[in-house]
Amino acid sequence: MSHAFLAARRPLLAMSVLAVAASAHAQNRLDTVVTTATRAPQKLSDVLADMTVLSRDDIERQAVGSVADLLRRQVGFEMVRNGGAGANTSLFVRGADTRHTAVLIDGVRVDSQASSGASWNAIPLAQIDRIEIVRGPASALYGSDAIGGVVQIFTRKGDGKPVVDLGIGGGNRGLVKADASVSGRTGIVDYALSVAAEGSNGFNARPAPATPTFTPDDDGYQSRNASLRLGVQLAAKHRLEVSALTSHVDSDYDSSATAKTDDRTISDTRATRLAWAAQWSSDLRSELSVGESSERYETQPSPYVTKTRVRTYGFNTSWNLGAAGTLQGLLERREDQLDNTGVIGGHGKRHQDAMGAGWSWASGPLSLQLNARHDRDSEFGGTSTGAVAGGYRLGAAWRVQASVGTSFRAPSLYQRFSDSGKANLRPEQGRNAELGLHYASGRDEFSITAYRNLVRDLIVYVSKPVSGVAGPCPNLYGCYDNVSEGRLQGLSLRGATALGAVRLSGTLDLQAPKDSDKASANYGKLLARRAKTHGTVRAETDIGAWTLGGQVLASSKRTDNLATGIKLGGYAQLDLDAQVTMSRQLNLQFKVENATDRKYATARTYAAAPRQVFIGLRFTPQL
Repeated sequence: MSHAFLAARRPLLAMSVLAVAASAHAQNRLDTVVTTATRAPQKLSDVLADMTVLSRDDIERQAVGSVADLLRRQVGFEMVRNGGAGANTSLFVRGADTRHTAVLIDGVRVDSQASSGASWNAIPLAQIDRIEIVRGPASALYGSDAIGGVVQIFTRKGDGKPVVDLGIGGGNRGLVKADASVSGRTGIVDYALSVAAEGSNGFNARPAPATPTFTPDDDGYQSRNASLRLGVQLAAKHRLEVSALTSHVDSDYDSSATAKTDDRTISDTRATRLAWAAQWSSDLRSELSVGESSERYETQPSPYVTKTRVRTYGFNTSWNLGAAGTLQGLLERREDQLDNTGVIGGHGKRHQDAMGAGWSWASGPLSLQLNARHDRDSEFGGTSTGAVAGGYRLGAAWRVQASVGTSFRAPSLYQRFSDSGKANLRPEQGRNAELGLHYASGRDEFSITAYRNLVRDLIVYVSKPVSGVAGPCPNLYGCYDNVSEGRLQGLSLRGATALGAVRLSGTLDLQAPKDSDKASANYGKLLARRAKTHGTVRAETDIGAWTLGGQVLASSKRTDNLATGIKLGGYAQLDLDAQVTMSRQLNLQFKVENATDRKYATARTYAAAPRQVFIGLRFTPQL
């Protein structure tokens, strides 16, 4: 057993002995109101899904990195990145592929129809006020994409008297960050405006001597972003809100081209939404919305440009029936468009029309939730999904819950309309069952969730010999086809406790996401870049005006490529952070990521970020 693997296992084994697993206790206050689990407001304590909420305080403690760096520290998440914070990034939730997570920003679906899945590197951390995470399939609520889970990101929202928040900081390798926001309420209008910029000289992301064609230089990035939320209380029970976010990232990378050039990727993400929320009576509410997101990705000097536009229209209503529970109804339309030179004719279009219904009920210790949805795709016809969940309280502190559900993801427009696409591609289909036990009392929290998600008709690129065009592929070299199956199963633990003045928290994932296609040469093998064991351990305490924290992020070894069998070693990364309140208006932040300068990789030939030091000031003047 390798030293790297042992180094990664020690904190994970310690985690299982302590039986503490999850995010910080403050993020999971049971009275927190969330919307993602049912698409309607409810207390976190009533949610029947495996859910985590990250607050702005959690994000401030992060201080350095990206949204992906923050999420990889949550239970069920693994990250793969081709270099630094500005590089292409994938997130696996419970072993599901990155395209199997539905991502929303203020209710707007964000998705690339070229690369499949959200562009995580282009979502700005500085604009986020809260993140709600639901693990497990949620297509019965959100339609396509939600096979592995849902991540919903909320930007800042104004309330009360005006508040100004200013932040500035820097670190090694030329890291500079600055942000400013103003929010508040004036009469019937509430507002929140935020702008931010950051940049870094980066590091050499391709240091391997076996790749001499890559330019041995630092691969930095620059980004700038802004968000706006504006609400108008038209009447006591009617609210109109508009939100908008824009993000621009210009990042260096090393291409595999023979010429040693400075390659760049330019990513632009935008999301806008207009919504009208109405409370018709104490028991009846509705929301009408229209939203649009766009993702543009360009490489230079190699001439490649792709742009995705996703437009959604939605009507959501809920009716409280008292002792009989709550009914929900949903009508939704989604329109996808892809402009890409690799697509026949230069662009492709598709739309999905959906209707859904839900019922939730609670009486005494028992809670039930039913959801059903039907999506009709202009290319693939109809797909029906459903979910059933139940919970039972075993006293004041314990609750057991279980659920079953189905999910799907429609083929991307590139998979369908490129010269490697096939007219008979089918949506990927998931079928999940899970069982969870939760405990919460005072400063102690603990949960354990066992899940099994069978995903069939997985779409992969199938290569074939250049000898001819016979066979199902329209392209001489290969095509996308439904030829694989996956069995995603595992055990997730999370929790928090306190030992005196020290607050402890952590996560532990024991998983076996495997190829379950008996006709595959990889049958029974773990999926690429997934670890059997990964997790975190965090400790923090207050000393006077200081809050000191440290966290270990660890993973066991993974297979980088199933065809070659090449392994990626296990690792353990240590992060340190400190905050001091200098006055009611001024906070000083310190952060050291990868404090021991551990060298490891989440993708072969791509180095993970070395030690990153950050010092920042946050100023909130009283107005």
